[in-house]
Amino acid sequence: MSLRCSTAVALVFSTFLAGVAFAEPVHDVDLQGIDASVKPGDDFYRYANGTWIKTTEIPADRSSYGPSAVLVEKTSEQVRTLIQDAAAGNASASSTAQKVGDYYAAFMDAAAIDAKGLQPLAAEFAAIDAIGDRSALATYFGSHLRADVDALNATDLYTDNIFGFWAQQGFEAPDHVVAYIMQGGLGMPDRDYYLDPSDKMMALRARYQQHIVTMLTLANVPDAEAKAVQILALETAIARTHASRLDTGNVPKANNPWTRADFAVKAPGLDWDAYFKAASLDSQQDFIIWQPTAVTGTSALVASEPLAVWKVYLRYRLLDHYAAVLPTAFYNESFAFYGTALHGTPKMRDRWKRAISATNGALGEAVGQLYVERHFPPEAKARIQEMVDNEIAAYRVRVENLTWMSPATRAKALAKLGTLKVGVGYPDRWIDYSGFEVVRGDAVGNMQRAELFNYKRNLAKLGKAPDHYEWVMTPQTVNAVNLPMANALNFPAAILQSPYFDPGADAAYNYGAIGATIGHEISHSFDDTGAMFDEKGRLANWWTPDDLKHFQTAGAALARQYDAYCPFPDLCLNGQQVLSENIADVAGLAAAYDAYKMSLGGKPDEVRHGLTGDQRFFIAFAQSWRDKTREAALRQQVLTDGHAPDEYRADTVRNLDAWYEAFKVTPEQTQYLKPQDRVKVW
Repeated sequence: MSLRCSTAVALVFSTFLAGVAFAEPVHDVDLQGIDASVKPGDDFYRYANGTWIKTTEIPADRSSYGPSAVLVEKTSEQVRTLIQDAAAGNASASSTAQKVGDYYAAFMDAAAIDAKGLQPLAAEFAAIDAIGDRSALATYFGSHLRADVDALNATDLYTDNIFGFWAQQGFEAPDHVVAYIMQGGLGMPDRDYYLDPSDKMMALRARYQQHIVTMLTLANVPDAEAKAVQILALETAIARTHASRLDTGNVPKANNPWTRADFAVKAPGLDWDAYFKAASLDSQQDFIIWQPTAVTGTSALVASEPLAVWKVYLRYRLLDHYAAVLPTAFYNESFAFYGTALHGTPKMRDRWKRAISATNGALGEAVGQLYVERHFPPEAKARIQEMVDNEIAAYRVRVENLTWMSPATRAKALAKLGTLKVGVGYPDRWIDYSGFEVVRGDAVGNMQRAELFNYKRNLAKLGKAPDHYEWVMTPQTVNAVNLPMANALNFPAAILQSPYFDPGADAAYNYGAIGATIGHEISHSFDDTGAMFDEKGRLANWWTPDDLKHFQTAGAALARQYDAYCPFPDLCLNGQQVLSENIADVAGLAAAYDAYKMSLGGKPDEVRHGLTGDQRFFIAFAQSWRDKTREAALRQQVLTDGHAPDEYRADTVRNLDAWYEAFKVTPEQTQYLKPQDRVKVW
């Protein structure tokens, strides 16, 4: 499963890329991966990838596998060398590199972590034990609020705390940053895991309850089985208050401004004075509540549920949250549930890989500085910048030539395109980590201080003008992102390498692979969510009623197209849930194709290996989405993710006339769509 692109209404539209595992350097499409026995018009995904699918096995430590996984492994090895150099004492004292090395070394020291047991959490346990009334409970919740959610980013939507905090410019006041409050408090990925009556979900709930029992037992909590029943019942009650994934993705529904005084009236039950004081938000007057039902409902539960149940819930959530840096038995159990039961992954990743991920999470831009110095040459940045410029130009032409769009809407669209801020490789300004203390030998403390450092850094943004050039991904992240509220794009350095991009590859390959991703990210500024934000990032409808109706009609047709895709007999896609990403896929592929043609300067492309340039362009696109995913992980994606599974994203080609011409697709073939049924949004 690969997510190539993200939306945070930072908005992170996160799209994971998927593609082909080639030997380097990549200069053409993977001919060996093609299954020529399949007609392109019957199943283009299996035509382009069939042999690869038949011969590729998912590694035991992964829930899915494809080119994104290959590139993540490659990048992890690159980063590993950098971090291990720093951990070996090769960094200057008190430098950022030393912090990187010490964080990694502390995580890697499993023997020391095992020897300490749960002692590093002793102060936290004592704080929970000391909770004597509802006001003290609110204080504890507030003191543990963290900036650990990104709106609409499917991989970062829920928090261990009962609420999540997000610092971002206001929907209607883009001149300053306000505090967003989001739902949280669940141990499983989504409300449906608690409420869905299907046999599969009931089995997962039973397994989750046993997971809670095991974690409590490992911590020597008495009467673990009875307490696990209480914890699951409490989380189920919280889940009932949560908005659905579909409603959470409906941005206008998230525009719920509350003043500080509104909380006691609209969400009674929680001592908000104590909560906000402990969260250092007591002077904040303006909030936006993304899911009001969750804030109101969870606050009521704080008052209605027994204090003893909340306290054992907090103890369990603490163990679950820090499992990666607790003694081995805790992480083994955590992986057994979250890795194997939820995702079907039979083997955990090597500890060094987990240490790399943890260090990236805590000191991402510090690692990024080391990474780009060694692995992102200027010529790669220049080539990608050229491709971005070409695709923006192609998009401008497409907008200017839209026959259905009124002059008023077109002017707004072109203004938004003209102010689009594109970051390639790495940010212009790096995060200053001088205030973050890292202690070699204190893995738990390092994680706690990292989360607090990030929270305070985000608190400091409140009331100030937003920084539209701030990155939300690190340079070593294999991904890309569109930020509608900043009207900006980030293309991290790590994704700008083979197999998605190669300076030595031809235009057909590069535009079909990374070019489609570039177009996808640009297109997010104009999809069903991006179209809600103007060039300043203000939530504003800049469409005329007739234009909006046309856009929504096209979107509805695309949603119906994806409603018909069913990866399992009992589970089909929700076309509306994945609509934003699919609109961006269609428009992005069309823009990439136009830019590819522009790059040829009016000359025909050469034929290679019997394939025309157009054929190689579309094959490169389909191969960029090749993927194998375990059933449990795929089911979770269908239920909770805003991205369609990769196979169906490759089917985007069905909507482009040029694909039909390139492969001579005829009406009797399975994937043929009548011209009037091909969705053309932009």
